[in-house]
Amino acid sequence: MIKAGIIGGSGYTGGELIRILLGHSEVAIDFVYSTTRAGKKVVTAHPDLLGRTGLEFTNEVNLDVDVVFLCLGHGNSTKFLETHEFSKDTKIVDLSNDFRLGKDAALDDRTFVYGLPELHKADIVQATAIANPGCFATAIQLALLPLAQAGYLGQQIHVNATTGSTGAGVSPSGTSHFSWRNNNISWYKPFTHQHLDEIRESLQSLQQNTGELLFLPNRGNFTRGILATAYTHFKPSLDEAMALYRDFYADAKFTQLSEEPIHLKQVVNTNQCHIHLHKHQDTLLVTSAIDNLLKGASGQAVQNMNLMFGFNEHEGLQLKAGVF
Repeated sequence: MIKAGIIGGSGYTGGELIRILLGHSEVAIDFVYSTTRAGKKVVTAHPDLLGRTGLEFTNEVNLDVDVVFLCLGHGNSTKFLETHEFSKDTKIVDLSNDFRLGKDAALDDRTFVYGLPELHKADIVQATAIANPGCFATAIQLALLPLAQAGYLGQQIHVNATTGSTGAGVSPSGTSHFSWRNNNISWYKPFTHQHLDEIRESLQSLQQNTGELLFLPNRGNFTRGILATAYTHFKPSLDEAMALYRDFYADAKFTQLSEEPIHLKQVVNTNQCHIHLHKHQDTLLVTSAIDNLLKGASGQAVQNMNLMFGFNEHEGLQLKAGVF
């Protein structure tokens, strides 16, 4: 049994981590750190956990835990690690974007491995620090990586992806509160989203001369999940494309190729990514769907932890989607 600490436990990703780890047979939660809720019970922020835990938030940190998850705003993980020196034996999983790019992937004597298991599983197994991918980045990379490995990404790759309101975090904003979001849809950060850099870096590691990636993110009128559609020029047959994807994801525990069109409810509340391929003339359409808080954040973080500690990759992640 290993001991885990959670830094920033009152937000959505922190709450998901607590829920998963409470059901993990190999992990005990040692502390849940929050400067704003120290001394209060965890259920005051996550009332669905009533009856499951008596944990309280704390402003004290155990620097000798076996693993620590950083659920902090972008830029804050670096600051936290600079002021809190964890044991060299403590493994770190960071859910911010501080260490995702190659140029930023080191702090002191630690090197952060980009934690997309479908691409870097062998490195993750040996890692002591993980940079957990972004939610859009996860959905889009899983849609495109097999094409990149085979050198089939065309001169332009068009991506349109819609995310639920939890993607904006727990603090309310003008575009996340119910009255604005309900019965509404809108785009934001067209062609400039912050996840583009990590997507490009992964794609170019497989296909050096990738085409221009044109990404339009949308805000959906639902709470969780991402549905992404990507299309690019592709001359081979649909059967050849299906073979590429089946081969690439043959050993992937949580990524499945569907022969039928997919929808978001298939993956919400799971750590799954479902992918569907459709060919129209010389254009291949790839659809991917994930839960932004699980495969796009906390579920993938636990998947990475499982790999680092040699646990069953599915442990704690036997989560079920709801059809309705």
